[in-house]
Amino acid sequence: MTTAPRIKVAICEDQPQILRNQVKILQESAEIEVIGTALSGEALLELLEAGQPDVILQDLGLPGMSGIDVTRTVKRKWPQVEVLIFTIFDEEEKVIEAVKAGASGYLLKGTTAERMVDAIREVRSGGSVIQPNLARRLLRHFHVPVEAAPPQPSLSAHRDEPPPRPLTEREVEILRLIAKGLSNNEAAGVLGLSRATVRTHLEHIYEKLEVTNRVEAVTEGLRQGLIEV
Repeated sequence: MTTAPRIKVAICEDQPQILRNQVKILQESAEIEVIGTALSGEALLELLEAGQPDVILQDLGLPGMSGIDVTRTVKRKWPQVEVLIFTIFDEEEKVIEAVKAGASGYLLKGTTAERMVDAIREVRSGGSVIQPNLARRLLRHFHVPVEAAPPQPSLSAHRDEPPPRPLTEREVEILRLIAKGLSNNEAAGVLGLSRATVRTHLEHIYEKLEVTNRVEAVTEGLRQGLIEV
């Protein structure tokens, strides 16, 4: 049986003690390989010139070059690298700017080791990690506002087009949990399912809503009135 390659992670954090703690947490996971650390955005960019990780775990409040500018530079030069913002404060404006710059999501410092690893796994597989209180604000930035959403059309409105496939009760249930900020693993625990089963349901949700990640799924769910946050 072939073992899946470990997820390569680089960490950018200007507080040495916090950096050491993050490295320790991630090194305890068999799925993660920490390939480098940096105390500033400038140092991180130098590190990336030599080799790129799969995911960068990056502090938002950095000295010198800001976390937002670092994210923008990373995504311009190495678009395949995923950026996961790590911050002490729930600073919505800065987080939204980071997401607009290309970050795949954010975590608050002090989050559990399991949630941290789960988030890294999620963004590595093409997903996003966004807390639910940002969902409506991201909706305004990237999608049609909820208030402006048109009423649901009747199924006979476009006879030449197949009707949209509705979400099942289980899919709506999973979408609601994701909208509350739960990871795939946490949603699996709540519902008594395996993580793989939750992931399969999410793939079906993405297909039916015609989206590609968790943020788009939540915002489209909000737009269609399927869920509330």
